[in-house]
Amino acid sequence: MAIAENLQKIKATLPDSVQLVAVSKTKPQSAITEAYNAGQRIFGENRIQEMQEKAEALPKDIQWHMIGHVQDNKIKYMADFVSMVHGMDKEKRLKALNKEAAKVDRIIDCLVQIHIAEEDTKFGFDYQEAEALFQKNLEEVYPNIRVCGLMGMATFTDDQEQVKREFKGLHSFYHKVKTQLYNKDYFNTLSMGMSGDYKLAIEQGSNMVRIGSSIFGARN
Repeated sequence: MAIAENLQKIKATLPDSVQLVAVSKTKPQSAITEAYNAGQRIFGENRIQEMQEKAEALPKDIQWHMIGHVQDNKIKYMADFVSMVHGMDKEKRLKALNKEAAKVDRIIDCLVQIHIAEEDTKFGFDYQEAEALFQKNLEEVYPNIRVCGLMGMATFTDDQEQVKREFKGLHSFYHKVKTQLYNKDYFNTLSMGMSGDYKLAIEQGSNMVRIGSSIFGARN
């Protein structure tokens, strides 16, 4: 019952306003079932076809979040069931998701990924590109997706001040988008923070955290 215990410990540290995405990528269905039985309903995966297999086998009230880098040609495999797509890191990705959502007659929730880290390996819009995106009438351009917020990953470093600065910058941009550029009631999610830095992320305004190893143990 280690997974259930880990979940309860983490949930005890989260304010009521913060949603927990349990990152179940690479984990077997039995581990997800254990977390599900302990009350968890939102799970994050990073491979579309693996997520599809799990969605077919596991309870239908699970909300599946695609948290990995999205390949356009695979979007069709998740369009009919995914609850939220985190990594909308390019406009062509938004177009592809909108197109596949239209085919299955759904409006899919997604987050725009902002590149806040110093590492080149991370994906996302820079602040200027994102600002230009939010100046468009997104509901009109992409009627089958709903942009619900922003997502970002901090630099993988022991320098807590740097991580804090990156999260703080993203929170302040989120506030700007929400109040000046894209004043929609459903634009209410700021997803930042993982097992190693989620407490810092919450201090800086995150209301959705993605936690895997602290719940399920080290990755396979």
